[in-house]
Amino acid sequence: MVKKQAPGGNLPELKESLKRKALGRLYIFHGEEVFLLHHYLEQMRKLLIDPLTESFNFHRMNPETFDIQSFADAVENLPMMAEHTMVQVDEVDLFKLAESDRAKMAELLSDLPEYCTVVFTYETTPWKPDKRLKKLWEAIEGSALIVEFAKQDSRDLAAWITRHFAARGKRISTDLCLYLIDITGGTMTALAGEIDKICAYSGAEEIRKSDIDAVTEPVLDAVVFQMTDLLGAGRYGNAYEKLQQLLKMQQEPLAILGAVGNHFRRVSAARTLLDSGKTASDLQKLCGIPDFAARKTMEAARRLPAPFCRKAAELVLETDYRIKTSFDDPERLLELLILQLAQEGRNG
Repeated sequence: MVKKQAPGGNLPELKESLKRKALGRLYIFHGEEVFLLHHYLEQMRKLLIDPLTESFNFHRMNPETFDIQSFADAVENLPMMAEHTMVQVDEVDLFKLAESDRAKMAELLSDLPEYCTVVFTYETTPWKPDKRLKKLWEAIEGSALIVEFAKQDSRDLAAWITRHFAARGKRISTDLCLYLIDITGGTMTALAGEIDKICAYSGAEEIRKSDIDAVTEPVLDAVVFQMTDLLGAGRYGNAYEKLQQLLKMQQEPLAILGAVGNHFRRVSAARTLLDSGKTASDLQKLCGIPDFAARKTMEAARRLPAPFCRKAAELVLETDYRIKTSFDDPERLLELLILQLAQEGRNG
């Protein structure tokens, strides 16, 4: 396999290898979009492993079942009535292995058999290579294709959503695709489940916003964005109602407060970028958020003056301190925060 550096997705190369039916020997899969990660794992497995001999040729390990000798045995086992074997190792941090195990792992990864494909997957465990451990890192860097499955941008997601509704005989507008992305957090895993629910609920060919709202529970960040957006628009009563919605969803007050704080930090950054002549793409790079969220945040920043954003940040910190140090009811303190923000908005 051609040597690849860790940065970057390398997804196009994986797609090309699958298309040519010519997979390499070592892969590292990580990233937020686990739907895609699972999809390409399944594509690899279908290409390499015959279901009739899967129990002999497919080996899967996790932190509870993994040890270096078992891994070595799985890698070195010859294919049984097949051409290939596949070894999948989930959530094992290679750089936290014992020193002797790291040395053995480096040796194994540097000389994998031609018949064996190894995939290390990281969904909940961060992929953070420690390049100071040179022998192991050099073995990975020299042999592995490191594929990051990042969140897709809104344009690609909207097209994907449209195709999935069409496959069920439904139509949906681009605006409603973007709305669905917004309220679900924009991961394919969440979207796939919501699409199934919406299609089961709607009896019409054309999906309406009411169909989405009837069966889809917005994620915390989406409701917080709606709430703060209402504050920026001067609709203070509606913002208060959104807070009540969050509390009815049994969201923890500190989680709500954290999301409010994150939102205002992003809006403050967007306000600064706007004043410097920058665009949503600059905010996207700075905050590591999807393009659709970046555009929405820039729109919110246009309605909120910098002094309001600074005061909002101060009030969030004060509320955080009071929740953690006083005996006052956290929900009442959140309500008070919204009322204070509304007052600040009225004062301009």
